[in-house]
Amino acid sequence: CYSLQETLFAMLVEITERAMAHTGQNQVLIVGGVGCNKRLQAMMGDMVRERGGTLCAMDGRYCIDNGAMIAQAGIFALQFGQQTKLKDSWCTQRYRTDAVKTIWREGVQWHHT
Repeated sequence: CYSLQETLFAMLVEITERAMAHTGQNQVLIVGGVGCNKRLQAMMGDMVRERGGTLCAMDGRYCIDNGAMIAQAGIFALQFGQQTKLKDSWCTQRYRTDAVKTIWREGVQWHHT
């Protein structure tokens, strides 16, 4: 299990490093449930320091599962009349949050760059 964790965290660190390079950023903020993991914080911190940047690893109060945020988006959708029948629903690991039509934020246009 440890080797799987190391591999996954190495992938997260590499992707973050690429994102930093492409966007010209030198700061990283770790949040979400996995953000509580001290090993990920250490690995990310090493990479960020090597790039001359800074890492902010939030404390446990802010490193919670994103399930609550997903549930809130579902509540908003329901409140604004959006419903999906179970037979029409689906799941994917590659779901892009910037592709969601946020009908509760009318007038706000989001474009993936």
